Amino acid sequence: MIEGDRVEVTVGAPAHGGHCVARIGGPHGRVVFVRHALPGERVTAEITELHRGYLRADAVEIHEASPDRVTPPCPYARPGACGGCDLQHASGDAQLRWKAAVVRDQLTRLAGFTPEDQDQIFVRVEPLPPNPARPTTSRPPSVSPSEPVPLSASSSPSVSPSDSVPSAASSSPSVVPSESVAAAMGGCGVDEDPERLLGWRSRIRYAIDAAGRPGLLQHRSNQVVPIDRCRIAHPAIQGLDLLANDWPDLASLQAVASTGGDVAVLARHAGSAAPPSGDDLDEAAEGGPLIRLAGPVEVTEHAGGRAWRVPAQAFWQVHPAAAGTLVDAVLEMLRPAEGEIAWDLYGGAGLFAAALAERTGARTTVVESSSTGVAAARANLADLPQAEIVEARVEAALARRRVTGPVDLVVLDPPRSGAGARVVRAIAAARPRAVAYVACDPAALARDLKTFRSLGWRVERLRAFDCFPMTQHIECVAHLVPA
Repeated sequence: MIEGDRVEVTVGAPAHGGHCVARIGGPHGRVVFVRHALPGERVTAEITELHRGYLRADAVEIHEASPDRVTPPCPYARPGACGGCDLQHASGDAQLRWKAAVVRDQLTRLAGFTPEDQDQIFVRVEPLPPNPARPTTSRPPSVSPSEPVPLSASSSPSVSPSDSVPSAASSSPSVVPSESVAAAMGGCGVDEDPERLLGWRSRIRYAIDAAGRPGLLQHRSNQVVPIDRCRIAHPAIQGLDLLANDWPDLASLQAVASTGGDVAVLARHAGSAAPPSGDDLDEAAEGGPLIRLAGPVEVTEHAGGRAWRVPAQAFWQVHPAAAGTLVDAVLEMLRPAEGEIAWDLYGGAGLFAAALAERTGARTTVVESSSTGVAAARANLADLPQAEIVEARVEAALARRRVTGPVDLVVLDPPRSGAGARVVRAIAAARPRAVAYVACDPAALARDLKTFRSLGWRVERLRAFDCFPMTQHIECVAHLVPA
């Protein structure tokens, strides 16, 4: 069997990664992970990758369709095209059930939970409300590609002759608002209200191909697929004309639409190394320096009853309702009391720290390794004298006692790779009353929950949120207490 071969299979359960599991040649046959399929469907799958123990494939013909199948609203959500959305072919309710099945599967395989264990702590994946910031009322800024501004975490930089670079676009594109939200959201093609499934992504990175055309990447590839519109992008981003122009002097374009109504456009020069995938534009700095094409250096976000000023390139939750939803979930689980000491690990701009410090009035420590995040935390928590900011990697801060007990409450929101056993052991050794673990990857969460359980902790509750509709990604919050 070689790439490009086609086989007919009956598709089984969803698996972590945006695909379903099938087997060639019966129940004990070779495993093939099939994208663009739904459980129970009979499909023709085209092999895309061969590995020693398994194959990858795309469903290119559907012979027996699931009742959950819908027409994808985006013409690029198909085999061989954009790899950004994994589940546009599934109804909104089916996407929630898919993600719940993936969470349960990871808890079983990696954390050792029985079905009965899971029924006690976890029920379903919860949808987020539609974009609360839609529509944008302020006019987006105009782009001046002949005078880009290098980005920094400091105050707005001045433009000097040394800052300028050759024109970033073949013409001078303007950044204009969409004609209407309906136009930006049109053509949804789904059986639910498109306000929940589309138009939510407030931060997006477009790659630039060799011809200067912007687009998104194919699945598991560096191949750029030029597009005319991303349907899950925030309407204020869809209203920009970035995709209508060629950008031969750039390696990537990045757009931000904040809950405060700000719109910013960032870029990297051609010749820069391709930045890693993800939403934290600052962490992609090894791809080359960012320049600002339009909009403010800092944007305003609203969450947890506070206004936040964060650099346009800094990490923030990409769904406009996600930050507030996660703060509410953490507070509900931890129930912070006056006088309780707290740690906010991988704390970023201090989102969870602010919520805890306001309620406890006691020392609340943020640990963050990104200099951009640290600067944002110091600025945004300046009104909370009980908040302490430690610039360090979490592993190092705990091992070198830059963060010391006693501690009552811990929030950790690690990157996709998870916290890891060393961090989990250090948290457990500090003996807090409760831990809230915020996770963007259910596999990493399950591995760390297994470590917690081995140290005598139990999972009191687990909530999961659909912070990334149309994609396979899930956000979870686990509440842990000493057993």
